[in-house]
Amino acid sequence: MPLALLALAVGAFGIGTTEFVMMGLLPDVADDLHVSIPTAGHLVSAYALGVVIGAPLLAAATARMSRRTVLISLMGLFVAGNALSSFAPGYDSLLAARFVSGLPHGAFFGVGAVVATGLVAPERKARSVSLMFLGLTVANIAGVPVATLMGQHLGWRATFLGVSAIGLAAIASLALLIPHDRGQAPAAGLRRELAALRSLPVWLALGTTVAGFGALFSAYSYITPMLTDSAGYADSSVTLLLALFGVGATIGNLLGGRLADHAMRPTLFAGLTSLALVLALFPLLMATAWGGALAVVLLGVAAFVTGSPLNLMVMEKAAAGPSLASSANQAAFNMANAGGAWIGGLALAAGFGTTSPALAGAALAVLGLAVAGVAAAVDARRAPRTGGRERVVATHVPRAAAEAAARH
Repeated sequence: MPLALLALAVGAFGIGTTEFVMMGLLPDVADDLHVSIPTAGHLVSAYALGVVIGAPLLAAATARMSRRTVLISLMGLFVAGNALSSFAPGYDSLLAARFVSGLPHGAFFGVGAVVATGLVAPERKARSVSLMFLGLTVANIAGVPVATLMGQHLGWRATFLGVSAIGLAAIASLALLIPHDRGQAPAAGLRRELAALRSLPVWLALGTTVAGFGALFSAYSYITPMLTDSAGYADSSVTLLLALFGVGATIGNLLGGRLADHAMRPTLFAGLTSLALVLALFPLLMATAWGGALAVVLLGVAAFVTGSPLNLMVMEKAAAGPSLASSANQAAFNMANAGGAWIGGLALAAGFGTTSPALAGAALAVLGLAVAGVAAAVDARRAPRTGGRERVVATHVPRAAAEAAARH
């Protein structure tokens, strides 16, 4: 695999660390800024809002720019947002800085996925995307625990300075390793990027992302009370168990990338089916300590097996303008985060039990399967017009073929 994928993974590692570290630093931030923990929790929402808004807007605004330049610029904005977080004098300024930090998140992964697939042979595209996202899953294993410990011992401001340093390392890596756009497909331009979003298969793929990953976050948002109240773990053990989730996510991410290169849609169906089964088994698994640990690992594996095929499917269905659609898919992931957590919270508030958010997640996974089934039926109906070919190479599409794909 090209070394350029390492540069993308370094950027993904930094983004993953800053996204999730706030959960571990909330008590320290709340105490230092003299706000309640629920109020400090809005800092998590501000970041997610930045992702949802920034993903399509920045992808659209940079549609005609060199993708290498876009990636470096987005990482520069990431560094600025984290530096502002470190020096924020109060809660309101920190809230604004977290929003700024979230702006480049979706566009970086969206454009980065397009660049990653352009660096490898067509039969290795899903694997290339999974290697970029490896940085995000490794962040859950190493980056977030280390950054949390740093914040607890040196102060939360030091954590964001450390993340800024990771961003600077990512900028250097991108500048050194990402090739210039010569010889690659040019950026599509805003008109063709927007035209690609008019495709029904693109929206069905985005809907599958929202439902499928909503299933994950319905359960994962409430994993701590499940582990402590149902499985019987002490609060001090939760950090280690969440690292196990990162291990499972890393395994699932690499496995999904490899399998999707051979059979993209079957991998997606298998991942969503596995996710529904794992979540349905949560009440049984969370009855014991060993079962709870196993459930956390299996949840990571099942959820992230679907990541690479979902990203690749969106890009291929928007072959004429993949950058904006891929960035929109990152916004869809964050909509899944918010929507899944809300649905899981409804189940919990209704008094259905500590593990009820997992059952709600299983229902969302089944919904994701249904949407994916509709997408497969739409593709089958359109197959005669495309000669029966399902896969379209996202970054190597001749102009005439790209424009034809945009019209569909």
